[in-house]
Amino acid sequence: MMGGDFAPAEPLKGIQQYLDEVVAPAHLHLIGDSAQLETLLATYTIPASTFSITHAPDVIGMQEHPTKALKEKPKSSIAVGFYLLATGKIDAFISAGNTGAMLVGSLYSLKPLEGVLRPTISTLIPKENGGTGLLLDVGLNADCKPEHLNQFATMGSVYAQAILGISQPRVALLNIGEEEGKGNLLCQAAYPLLKENKHIHFVGNVEGRDVLLDKADVMVCDGFTGNIILKLAESLFEITRAKGIMHDYFDRFDFEAYGGTPVLGISKPVIIGHGIAKGNAFKNKILLAQKMLEKDVMQKLAFEIAS
Repeated sequence: MMGGDFAPAEPLKGIQQYLDEVVAPAHLHLIGDSAQLETLLATYTIPASTFSITHAPDVIGMQEHPTKALKEKPKSSIAVGFYLLATGKIDAFISAGNTGAMLVGSLYSLKPLEGVLRPTISTLIPKENGGTGLLLDVGLNADCKPEHLNQFATMGSVYAQAILGISQPRVALLNIGEEEGKGNLLCQAAYPLLKENKHIHFVGNVEGRDVLLDKADVMVCDGFTGNIILKLAESLFEITRAKGIMHDYFDRFDFEAYGGTPVLGISKPVIIGHGIAKGNAFKNKILLAQKMLEKDVMQKLAFEIAS
C-alpha cells in the first residue's frame, strides 16, 4: 500500500473500484502504515470484511538500492509482503513500489520454478487490428543466452493461452530480418532452439515494424531490446495526448489499462506496477493477480518447463 508516487491514496481508490466491480472479490491484505491506512479507510465505503491490515511502517524509496534497502528495512511494505507470500499467508503480491526491490524480492524470497533458468517480465502489445500480443523480456534480463529466449517463448505461450485466451499462440523471434540466419549471435543461436521447441507454435522471425501488426502473438527478445520497445510504446500514449490526438487504438497504450506486469518463472504471482500508477491501474493489477490464480498460471508454467 505504500508503493508508488501516490500511495496510499491511489491504491485505496483502486481497491474501491475493484470491490465495486467484482461480484466475488478476493480477500485483500493491505500492507503498510496502519495509522495512515485506517485514517484513509474512514473516507471510503470499503466493508471491513473484505480486507486485513498488516502493519509495515517503513517505506523503500524509489531511488534506494534494492538489495540494501530490503536488508536494512525488514519492516517495509515490500519486505513484509514477500515474507507473507513466501510463508503462504497470501497467494499473490502486488506493488507499484521500487521496481528493483520487487525484482530482488521475487528472485530471492521465492523459489524459481524447477528448471527455469531465469524469470522474465513481459508487456502487452496493442495490435492495430484490435488484438493483443505479448513481448518478453522487457527489462529483467538485459543480457540473455539462447536458452533463455527459448524458455521465455514457452512461458509467454502459456501466459498468452491462460490470460489472453489465445488457444495456439504464434511465437516469433524479434530480429533485424525475417529470414532464418539473420541477426546477431544471440538470435542466430536462438532460432534453431525455438524451431525445435515442441511446446510452442514457432512462426520464425519478425522485425520491429511487425511488433504492432498481427504477425505473431508472442514475441521474444533480450531485455535490453524489449525495454526500449516498451518505453517507446509508452511514449506513444503521452505524445498522442499532448497533441490532442484521440483514438481508441492509442488509448490502449495507456499502462493504466493493464495495471502491471507479472514476473514469470517464479512459484507465486508477483505483479509489478508503474510508480506513477493511479487507482485504475491498481484495480487492474488486482484483477490480473486474481485471474492468474484462478487459471493456475504458475502450475501450467511449471508443467511446461518440467516437460
